[in-house]
Amino acid sequence: MAADAAQELLTLRDLVRYGVSRFRAANLVFGHGSDNAWDEAAYLALHTLNLPADTLEPFLDARLLPAERNAVLDIYRRRIDERLPAPYLTGEALLQGYRFRVDERVIVPRSPIAEWLVQGLTPWLDDPESVTRALDLCTGSACLAILAAHAFPQAHVDAVDLSADALEVARANVDDYGLQDRLSLYQGDLYQPLPQDARYQAIISNPPYVNEDSMGALPQEFRHEPRGALAGGDDGMDLVRTIIGQAPRYLDNNGILVLEIGHEHDHFARAFPGLEPIWLDTASGLHPIMLLTRDQLTT
Repeated sequence: MAADAAQELLTLRDLVRYGVSRFRAANLVFGHGSDNAWDEAAYLALHTLNLPADTLEPFLDARLLPAERNAVLDIYRRRIDERLPAPYLTGEALLQGYRFRVDERVIVPRSPIAEWLVQGLTPWLDDPESVTRALDLCTGSACLAILAAHAFPQAHVDAVDLSADALEVARANVDDYGLQDRLSLYQGDLYQPLPQDARYQAIISNPPYVNEDSMGALPQEFRHEPRGALAGGDDGMDLVRTIIGQAPRYLDNNGILVLEIGHEHDHFARAFPGLEPIWLDTASGLHPIMLLTRDQLTT
């Protein structure tokens, strides 16, 4: 950052404008909570100044102390020089209004499954209050498991991840939300650590699904995330095959599987030519998540 920036940029508006200019000049890649330079510059500034993340307008013309200006400029510098996703710089991520602790042991929470969880997966589940068991595979930070616990207030939620490091982050988030009695964390390979008699009305999963060619083309920002939480093998379907293949054993008769596969529609179609999932709408207008009923998986 220019040495005189802290002296010339006096207000929050000045700083955010400067951040946008620098982010665009550096060709940063977004997608970890924001999709543009303005939102990211504003978020980083507000967080650094201990201001509400959703309240920018009243503070735009506030003059900042030199130490405050330097702190904002420093986090902007790190975003550019290190190409770290913004949530790794702040130690938190926001998803559907919920705040989660994050660091480089977990991918940044952003799954569009969250859009459906806050609706209780209706109409695919008639009554969220009647759900008693739910499962989150490849839980990472436990963000989706925690959203499921809120969506299904009568349910016990099991959450599984292979990574012990990820589960340390998950445990901190579970503790933050006081869900220790309703959310169980398991370390292991997909269904392997679960009780043999476990049956669920809803299984959700945002597994590693990025194919190997796409992994090689990932922008630097995404390379800070754990490779094991992204890479899904040559066609991206390595874990998806197991999730779908074993799901009927763990689903109730009327249970559903909600699965994210991102842009891997072609690879999915080749791997599962007989399946016709329901593709769920998302705010992006894309269809990165599917829904399969137990009946579909057993016919």
